[in-house]
Amino acid sequence: MLLFKEIAPLRAYLNGRRLKGDTVGFVPTMGALHQGHIALISESIANHSVTVASIFVNPTQFNNPEDLVKYPRTIERDLELLEAAGCDVLFHPEATEIYPNGFITEHHEWNNITNSLEGAFRPGHFDGVITIVKKLFDIVEPQAAYFGQKDFQQCAVIAEMIKHFNLGVNMRICPTLREADGLAMSSRNVRLNASERADALFIFEALSYIKQHQGTLPVGELLSIAEKILLKSSVMKPEYIAIVETDSLNPADKLLPNREYVALIATWCGNVRLIDNMLLKD
Repeated sequence: MLLFKEIAPLRAYLNGRRLKGDTVGFVPTMGALHQGHIALISESIANHSVTVASIFVNPTQFNNPEDLVKYPRTIERDLELLEAAGCDVLFHPEATEIYPNGFITEHHEWNNITNSLEGAFRPGHFDGVITIVKKLFDIVEPQAAYFGQKDFQQCAVIAEMIKHFNLGVNMRICPTLREADGLAMSSRNVRLNASERADALFIFEALSYIKQHQGTLPVGELLSIAEKILLKSSVMKPEYIAIVETDSLNPADKLLPNREYVALIATWCGNVRLIDNMLLKD
């Protein structure tokens, strides 16, 4: 696996590969890799002759400076995982390489896609996401980029960004990978203690309840019961529990048979903020 920390030599290498007819698949990450990330790498490898991963803990998408400091960084293990998975290229830049002095993040508002849920609880977060992903797309110029469904709203934001800026990138969303007990794989899981790790399973239980009982109970009652499931844990502090349309992210008053919906949860589990979601039709 080749490691690049600067933009110019990475571009030169990838341009050379494209001149030979190679296609490029891209998996942007913030490191602290787990098998969910590796599944994205494998999907890219299956579809492209060159797979590029990036590891960059993006400061502009952290509205809480403490969260940026605490975000897990495991670069040596990440390198081992990427090598073992067969990744071709890793781009691992410093912040100064990505953000020159005086750089200002642009603000974007795309209705509920950017303004609701994570957008409401983490002001500025999606401005940072849009900024870094567009920068990385401009640097790597992939034919396709791979993302996990666990970050459902982020995927919706990036899809809208691709459309808004007329970017020639095919976005591919891969299913959420879960531990054997149902917990969604996440880089933040390593910060949970044993008791919090057990209580985090209430997230999967709440989402599963919504999915199993959709159509038999009103939306408001589904959300109320899901909240009660989460609050079986004294360390759980929900920020939102929502059912929204998958395309617009508009909240659902009732579930219509010709629409598709997703249930989403964001909650603090002790001092760790976790998100998860579940498609209601799949």
